[in-house]
Amino acid sequence: MHAIGIDIGGTKIAGAIVDQLGNIVASDRVPTPAGDSTLLEDAVVQMIESLRGRAEEEIVAIGVAAAGFVDAAQSTVYYAPNIDWRNEPFREKLEARVGTTVVVDNDANAAGWAEFRFGAGRLVSDMVMLTIGTGVGGAIVAGDRLFRGGFGAGAELGHLRVVPDGLACGCGQRGCIEQYGSGRALLRMANEIADAGGIGQGLARVRSEHGELDGRLVGELIASGDAGAIAAVRQLGHWLGQAAASLSAVLDPQRFVFGGGVAVAGELLLEPIRAAYLEHLPARGYHPEPDFVIAELVNDAGVVGAADLARVWVAEHA
Repeated sequence: MHAIGIDIGGTKIAGAIVDQLGNIVASDRVPTPAGDSTLLEDAVVQMIESLRGRAEEEIVAIGVAAAGFVDAAQSTVYYAPNIDWRNEPFREKLEARVGTTVVVDNDANAAGWAEFRFGAGRLVSDMVMLTIGTGVGGAIVAGDRLFRGGFGAGAELGHLRVVPDGLACGCGQRGCIEQYGSGRALLRMANEIADAGGIGQGLARVRSEHGELDGRLVGELIASGDAGAIAAVRQLGHWLGQAAASLSAVLDPQRFVFGGGVAVAGELLLEPIRAAYLEHLPARGYHPEPDFVIAELVNDAGVVGAADLARVWVAEHA
């Protein structure tokens, strides 16, 4: 029951053969030709054929994960922000070329499903995952099922509005959690703290030495215990905790899972999230409290989840 998972990112395409227990049997990686949809399709087909040639068991299905809106049939990409896809029938095109069942899904859905099945979401039936990267991605599992919404474009949790008329977001609205709880937001907060002096002196020094702050530099300062960098993480966690409280009021998950580059801060991120969650939780004291954990699968979540979603689709449509 092996399946192939393909994760199409803005800079790279990752692929893997994945067994039914979520283990990666073989893997591959190539640059993403994001500016040309035909070349991208060719690259995905070549990767599938390469992986299939290394498979020792039959490949039952192929799962593809990509950033963007995917229809409820797991077939057509309505819109992809980093690829020239608009109403792209990607499943149909791939199946015609590779001759195997293909399932297409949102990349955050794939990562969340992988954590639910094989990672930090094991042993619960209802889970919310927030991926803290350049933006904020999201996935919802409710009653052991991945939630997609009526049109397939649900669980865009990064665009939950937390500040009325707040910072402008790339989605066209203002005040989305993506502008307050993402890696980009962390850099903005770190720069503001650096500008203020005091505990920001370490951030200001590193910024002066390197010309600007980036995620790696701020991450190193967080790991070293720099007071300014930790203050920035606490601000970030405060906003994410507020968002989690609002999500709890609607979804009532047993567990929140946090992934993405910023999540390597671990408990330094989770502690302010828990505090802000309790501060903003409706009916605090009477509402059961979920767990808050860090994702386990890290960079493999996309390919593992895509492969398993394809395997599930085949099983349900047999």
